[in-house]
Amino acid sequence: MHRLWTALPRPLDPMRSIKIKLGVLAVCNCCLGGLMTVWGYGLGFRGRITLPAALLISIVITQILAHGMTAPLREMTAVARAMARGDYRRRVRVTSRDEVGELGRAFNRMADDLAEVDRQRRDFVANVSHELRTPIAALRAILENVADGVTPAEPEVLEGALAQTERLGGLVKQLLDLSRVEAGAVSLDLTSFEIAPFLEAAVREARVGHPGPVFVVRTEPGLIVRADRDRLHQVVTNLLDNAARHSPPGGAVTVTATTRGQALRLEVQDEGPGIPVADRAQVFERFSRGSASQVGTSGGGTGLGLAIAHWVVDLHDGEIAVADSPHGCLIRVVLPQPPQGSS
Repeated sequence: MHRLWTALPRPLDPMRSIKIKLGVLAVCNCCLGGLMTVWGYGLGFRGRITLPAALLISIVITQILAHGMTAPLREMTAVARAMARGDYRRRVRVTSRDEVGELGRAFNRMADDLAEVDRQRRDFVANVSHELRTPIAALRAILENVADGVTPAEPEVLEGALAQTERLGGLVKQLLDLSRVEAGAVSLDLTSFEIAPFLEAAVREARVGHPGPVFVVRTEPGLIVRADRDRLHQVVTNLLDNAARHSPPGGAVTVTATTRGQALRLEVQDEGPGIPVADRAQVFERFSRGSASQVGTSGGGTGLGLAIAHWVVDLHDGEIAVADSPHGCLIRVVLPQPPQGSS
C-alpha cells in the first residue's frame, strides 16, 4: 500500500506556492460538483444520488492531489524518527517547488550536517581512545616491569615513564583547550607587544623538545603587534611543533613576521615533505595527520595542534592556511591589526 501511494503522480509539484495548490484543489472540487449535478440532472438522476457521487469523487481526487502536497511532511516524520534511532542514511524525496518542498530540501541539508557531525563524533571518540591508549599502555608496561623487578628503577626508565606521563598531560590539555574554544568560553585579552622577543622565547621552548632542526627567526625591526599574547603563543608553539616534527635532522624551521597593510603576516616554513594540495584543507581538522608520508616522518603527535591554531586565529578574526612553497611546508597566519595610534 505504501508503494502504491508513493507511485501516485504529483501533478501540482510545478506550482511554487502551497496557497495556489489549495486554490486549485478548491476550484477542482467546485467544478466537479457542478458538473456532476448538471450531468446527473441531464440523465434524470436526483440530487440524493448526484450529490453523494460528487462528494465521493471529490474525496478521491482530493486524496490524490493532497498526497503530493503532504508526502514530504510524512517522509520528514519517518526520517526524523530514524535519526532519533541513530540512522542518518535516510532522506526526504522532494519533487515540489513550494514551501513544503523548500522545507524538505532544508531538512535534507540538516540531515547531511547531522550525519557529518555524527561521523566526526565517532572519529573523535575513536581517535581520542587511540591517542590515550598508546601512552597508557607504554606507561603501564614500564611500571609493571619495575614493580616485578624485571627492570630496575634507573633514571632512564623513570625518564621514559615521565615522558609518557607528559604526553598524556599534553593531550588532555589540548583537548581542554579545544573544547573551551569550540564552546566559546575563551575570551581574548588583547595587548600590544613586540613580536621579536616573543618569537625568540617560543623558539627557545621549541628547541628543548626538538633539538634536531635549526630554528631561524626573521622579523621586521621594532614590529609591534596587538593580539592575545597567551593565545598567540599557542598558535606559534603548535606551528613550531608541527614544523619540527616534519623536518629532517639539521633541517631549518624558519619563523617570519612581517606586516602587510593593516595585518600581521606570520609564517612558519619547514624543510619536510610538504603537504599535498588535496590535503591542505583537512590538516586543520581535529586529529588530521595529513598523508601517509607525513605520518611516517612526523614521529607521533595528536593531530590537535593545527586545529587549536585554527580556532585561535579565528578568534582574532584572522586567517590561517597552507601556502604554496617551493620546498617543505609553509603555513601562513594573517591577523588584522588596528591602525597606528589606535588602542
